[in-house]
Amino acid sequence: LLSLGTGTNSEFAKNYTAEEAAKWGILQWMSPLWEMRSAASSYMNDYYLSTVFQALDSQNNYLRVQENALTGTATTFDDASVANMILLVQVGENLLKKSVSEDNHETYEVALKRFAKLLSDKKKLRANKASF
Repeated sequence: LLSLGTGTNSEFAKNYTAEEAAKWGILQWMSPLWEMRSAASSYMNDYYLSTVFQALDSQNNYLRVQENALTGTATTFDDASVANMILLVQVGENLLKKSVSEDNHETYEVALKRFAKLLSDKKKLRANKASF
């Protein structure tokens, strides 16, 4: 299973004070709540899937690719400007150089190549079985 995320906004983890939040109306609560719900859903799905694959001794059959530190215009869903597209390409290229996790120091680039080979080998194996 290759799980591709759209990225999360590192700015959602801002620290809000109780005094600040106490003054919020319903509209001010919407953005932080939406960001927390979205991030929590992403993290929980990744945690659940990685746990299931580990329990099945198939951790090499699951790879989650997501940048969790997006900032600025890279966090907007509707900015298709040339400058933002160039920025997103750079974000992707930088992500390839990062470690998959604290436990797995393999870079995303190496992990994706390994994963692509695994998928290719499985496809060839299925094709060979189907030809019999």
